[in-house]
Amino acid sequence: MNTKYLEILKAPVITEKTRALAEKEGKYVFKVDPRANKTEIKQAIEKIFNVKVEEISTINVVPKKRRVGRYSGLTNRSKKAIVKLAEGQTINFGEEE
Repeated sequence: MNTKYLEILKAPVITEKTRALAEKEGKYVFKVDPRANKTEIKQAIEKIFNVKVEEISTINVVPKKRRVGRYSGLTNRSKKAIVKLAEGQTINFGEEE
C-alpha cells in the first residue's frame, strides 16, 4: 500500500451520528488532509479499504477562536469527507458492538 494514500486519510470520524449514517445510507465520514481533492480521496479509500466509491462530499472545517486563560488562538483547520459506497459494500473499522 502506498504511503501517499495514508497521508491523505487522517482518521475515521466515529460518532453516533456517523454510525447511523453508515447503517442507513452506506456513507462513511473521514478526516482528510485539507489539501486533498475528491479524486485523491476516492483513490485512497478504494486502495486502502478495497471498496467501490460512488460519491464524495467534502467539508472544510473553519478554525474557531479558543481561549486558555489569558491566551487566545485558533483551532486547527481541517477537512472532512463524506463517502458513499456502492450498494452492499461496507467498511469495518474493527470496533465491537
